[in-house]
Amino acid sequence: MPDVLTCVGAIAGAFGVRGDVRIKSFCATPEDIGTYSPFTSEDGKTVFDVTIQRPIKNGFAGKVAGVENKEDADRLKGTRLYVPLKRLPKLPDDEFYHSDLIGLDVFDPGGAKLGHIRAVHDHGAGDLLEIFGPGLKSTVLLPFTKEAVPTVDLAAKRIVADPPDGLFPDGT
Repeated sequence: MPDVLTCVGAIAGAFGVRGDVRIKSFCATPEDIGTYSPFTSEDGKTVFDVTIQRPIKNGFAGKVAGVENKEDADRLKGTRLYVPLKRLPKLPDDEFYHSDLIGLDVFDPGGAKLGHIRAVHDHGAGDLLEIFGPGLKSTVLLPFTKEAVPTVDLAAKRIVADPPDGLFPDGT
C-alpha cells in the first residue's frame, strides 16, 4: 500500500531571475516546511529537493535543485508540495491532518449515513468539512467543531456529525 501523502506547501512562482522560487507553507508553524524536503508531486512521481533560503512576504524564498532560471521557476508555479504522512509529527488525540479526514464516512447520531468527506477547507475561521452523499445535489460544508462533529474514529474510517438544523435536505 503506498504512503499517504499530505500537502505541506506550494510553489507560488519565481522569485527573482536566478531560478529561486516563492514557497507558501501550509504548516502550522510555517518555517517547519524547510524540514520536510525533499517533496513529491501529488502522484509521488516527481521529487522536488527544495532548500528554504529566507522568509519573504507571504512565504519563503527557496531554491529547487535543477532550477537555474526564472523561466524554469515560473513553470513550477502552482506546484503543490507533498510529503508522506509518516514523516510528519504525531498529533494529539484531538487533532487531525486534513488527509486523515478526507474519505471518511459521515453518519448522524442515529446512525444514518449522511455522506463522505470530499475535502477539508480552512478559510481562516476554522476548518469546514466538504461532505457529499445520498440525496445531495451539491456538497454541504459542515463546521469542524466539537459541537458539530463530536466523534472522529479514524480506525473505523468514520465520523459522527450532529449538524445544525436544516444543513442536510432531510432536515438533519
